[in-house]
Amino acid sequence: MESAATTGDRPEADGIAEMFDESSDMSNAFNDGQVHLAYWYDDEDQAPLIEATQRLTRKVADSLRLRKGERVLDVGCGLGAPAIQLATEYDVEVTGVNISTRQVAEAHARARAAGLGDQVTFQTGDYRALDFPDGSFDAVVAMEALVYVSDLAPTLRGLHRVLRPGGRLSLTEPTREGLGVVAASRFAANFGSKWLLSVAEWLDPLREAGFELLEYLQCGPRVFGMGPKYVHAVETRRAELAAQFGDAAVDELRQTLETFFAPGETGQIGYAVITVQKPWN
Repeated sequence: MESAATTGDRPEADGIAEMFDESSDMSNAFNDGQVHLAYWYDDEDQAPLIEATQRLTRKVADSLRLRKGERVLDVGCGLGAPAIQLATEYDVEVTGVNISTRQVAEAHARARAAGLGDQVTFQTGDYRALDFPDGSFDAVVAMEALVYVSDLAPTLRGLHRVLRPGGRLSLTEPTREGLGVVAASRFAANFGSKWLLSVAEWLDPLREAGFELLEYLQCGPRVFGMGPKYVHAVETRRAELAAQFGDAAVDELRQTLETFFAPGETGQIGYAVITVQKPWN
């Protein structure tokens, strides 16, 4: 199989942290603390961006079959909104880990404001080197986070280690469909990530780390194929965003979204929810 894991130069961890520190304010204002993509059923779906984004979080939670009281690790937890949603809707305990100090501070504030300070906690850290004891969690959520890892193998082994036997991991990522390896690597580099892998290219390292596949959902047309809806969300809130960040910043956001989602309109990039399990023995 042609491999996407050998091409391109990428930013180091400090650069990734800085990238997310700088984007925190706009992300917070634009989608109320949700920094991952959204899920619409079709072009006629009029759900606002925040509602569509929460749908994707529920897709992950349902795939994990989260149960009341379970311990969940959210790696690359962003501004904390998905962790708070999981705790609120599924009554689980969530620990979020993020390399961005600014995002962790905002996540802490959100949890306190929601009255969940004891149920949802966040810490600054690198999820490539987790210091939790073996078997600490029942489930791991990694939403659009693992593409910033230059070497997947040790990171996936670390996630495997902190899961109890039978624990589940669900990751969500854009996936390369019609794009070749070189074009996919170039696309990823343009947006600060290290990979744009196919589903098969995700499954191989997951299995090598010791996971067993439970299911995967390819929902590209309902996520990455909905680029015009993200742009519409910008225009709907243009006056509000411009008052806070200026017209130039809003124009830049729109242009970035148009460029990012363009391959989705031709089906060249999809979007997958992949759920795996640590074997019971």
